[in-house]
Amino acid sequence: MTQQPFELPHFYMPYPARLNPHVDEARAHSTRWAREMGMLEGSGIWEQADLDAHDYGLLCAYTHPDCDGPALSLITDWYVWVFFFDDHFLETFKRGQDRAGGKAYLDRLPLFMPLDPATPVPEPENPVEAGLADLWARTVPSMSDGWRRRFAVATEHLLNESLWELSNINEGRISNPVEYIEMRRKVGGAPWSAGLVEYATAEVPAAVAGSRPLRVLMETFSDAVHLRNDLFSYQREVEDEGELSNGVLVLETFFGCTAQEAADRVNDVLTSRLHQFEHTALTEVPVLAVETGLAPDEVAAVAAYTKGLQDWQSGGHEWHMRSSRYMNERARSTNPWGRPSGPGTSAADVGALLAAAGAERLRAYTHVPFQKVGPSRIPDLYMPYPLQLSPHLDTARRTLTEWCHRTGILAEGVWDEDKLAAYDLALCSAGIDPDATPEALDLSAQWLAFGTYGDDYYPLVHGHRRDLAAAKVTTARLSACMPVEGETSLVPANAMEHALTDLWARTTAGMTPDQRRTLKRAIDTMTGSWVWELSNQLQNRVPDPVDYLEMRRATFGADLTLSLCRMGHGPAIPPEVYRSGPVRSLENAAVDYACLLNDVFSYQKEIEYEGEIHNAVLVVQYFFGIDYPAALAVVHDLMTQRMRQFEHVAAHELPILCDDFELSEEARATMRGYVADLQNWMAGILNWHRRVDRYKAEWLAGRAHVFLPDRPPAPARPAGALPVG
Repeated sequence: MTQQPFELPHFYMPYPARLNPHVDEARAHSTRWAREMGMLEGSGIWEQADLDAHDYGLLCAYTHPDCDGPALSLITDWYVWVFFFDDHFLETFKRGQDRAGGKAYLDRLPLFMPLDPATPVPEPENPVEAGLADLWARTVPSMSDGWRRRFAVATEHLLNESLWELSNINEGRISNPVEYIEMRRKVGGAPWSAGLVEYATAEVPAAVAGSRPLRVLMETFSDAVHLRNDLFSYQREVEDEGELSNGVLVLETFFGCTAQEAADRVNDVLTSRLHQFEHTALTEVPVLAVETGLAPDEVAAVAAYTKGLQDWQSGGHEWHMRSSRYMNERARSTNPWGRPSGPGTSAADVGALLAAAGAERLRAYTHVPFQKVGPSRIPDLYMPYPLQLSPHLDTARRTLTEWCHRTGILAEGVWDEDKLAAYDLALCSAGIDPDATPEALDLSAQWLAFGTYGDDYYPLVHGHRRDLAAAKVTTARLSACMPVEGETSLVPANAMEHALTDLWARTTAGMTPDQRRTLKRAIDTMTGSWVWELSNQLQNRVPDPVDYLEMRRATFGADLTLSLCRMGHGPAIPPEVYRSGPVRSLENAAVDYACLLNDVFSYQKEIEYEGEIHNAVLVVQYFFGIDYPAALAVVHDLMTQRMRQFEHVAAHELPILCDDFELSEEARATMRGYVADLQNWMAGILNWHRRVDRYKAEWLAGRAHVFLPDRPPAPARPAGALPVG
């Protein structure tokens, strides 16, 4: 290898790595196992010397310091298998850019992971299949059905998204930062590693396995693991293998900066993700345990799992510092408590380390609300799709005003007719769905009114009082307004409940219980995210940038929008197509464009008039320590990249997906219609932001975001409120 392309940064890692005493046992066992599976001599991938130099036994002994010998040996076998797969796929398919062969190879692997261990599996045809069959049979008998499903999905993501990497190599395409973080979680394998942490420590209780706090623990763990790996593996991947999926290269390309500058920024994101992990573990997880009523042994299981993820971080870093697989010359020690010795020891000064870590963490809490920022600056936004408007717009405006009066939305001191007219939500619906019937357009505008009103209501009513408990009661009651299988609906006690009860009954009248369940989950995600915003607001905490972008989709009601959009396309598209990587990538790109667009237009409204902290421009300002114009430029660039990703997926990835699923011409036409709907959605939202008064400086100056005169806010705890939970 040539000279290092950059100096490794000083990593934030306050927890010392510990070594499992069974390391030699795991090394010896995994060597025998790899040879039995055909991964060594004769495989064309590894020799004994390769396995010894990589030292996966040391990796697992550092990342799982407390498990017994047999468990450590099994986990080490899993890591030998996953790294062999990575190298085998590289040599067999990536280097030759053989996508068809790679897909056929990957399609067989799930057959070796049956949820029922008694299910027969095919005869293995290569070492990867042989290893997976053996490991699955040895692992799943001791784990629950829920764990098996989660681990199987994580393994399939790890395998299948290798095609995404291969497609990017074929096209010479470097992904944008948001796309990269999402896809790296899948192809990088850290969610899969988190499953093995459960095996080594304790299984996460089923009641909380899908909750936001546990999801964030896994995702922050994953992002930190992958970004650290990107820093150590840049030279091998980018310079030797021609790999394009590397975080340093992604930021180098996005910002147009040097490799050293990109590496330092990757390390900043890594540090922020670790801070988010700690914040979630110490603030959100304890609340979750209380609100879900976890038993003491379940609380202990979550704590053991959390500690296991923490051990993996410090142990994984230590292994990267030692393994011959990575660029680690002149790497600086991360142990602040050890005695400094050798090159780079000035970085081990305890005082300097703690001061730097404290300053980074504190910066997120230093925002001064209600600063005067002046009118929002709107750059030249890239929009390749033409606007179309429904001919039923004027009627929808009149109907929406009547509906808002009927449901009480204009009677609680949050909105009046002047505000409703300034927001002109029917205009948004007319652009989003230009071909809608009058009835469908009315329903769309009323859903937008409900979501926008709720987004205004939570901070004004509950945030004004700093009453998080009342916000949770409100959210629980809204969920009770949506019966799925004929259960009795809550009696509405305020405008939001009246509005949601009416919308739910009209929207779900012809739905199956499963369809209602999907829609309810989407609405619960949106209303729950408003509580997350309030929690940050009460702490005056500017969110971590990755957490913000992902939660922004929820606060914007993206799942609700997409659920309603999909339901208009009938059964021609199988559900697994909607769950596929390309479709999710397409949807997320569209949603992120719209969310960032809203943040650009609403900057003055939110920062100056509402004291808000949930705005992408502000998040970028605090993360990079830059001013408003510079942060706006970053957000604008990201918007453009997300739109170009949407175009790329629609033009290149979806046709391949249709071929992979062997969709009929009818289904392909339906998919094209879905893409057109998303195009209309983005064009309609941009037009709405440009035309309405809601975000204009002259209107904001006269209509500050406060309670209307002589109008008390709605009761925070309506009669018959549900218990928090």
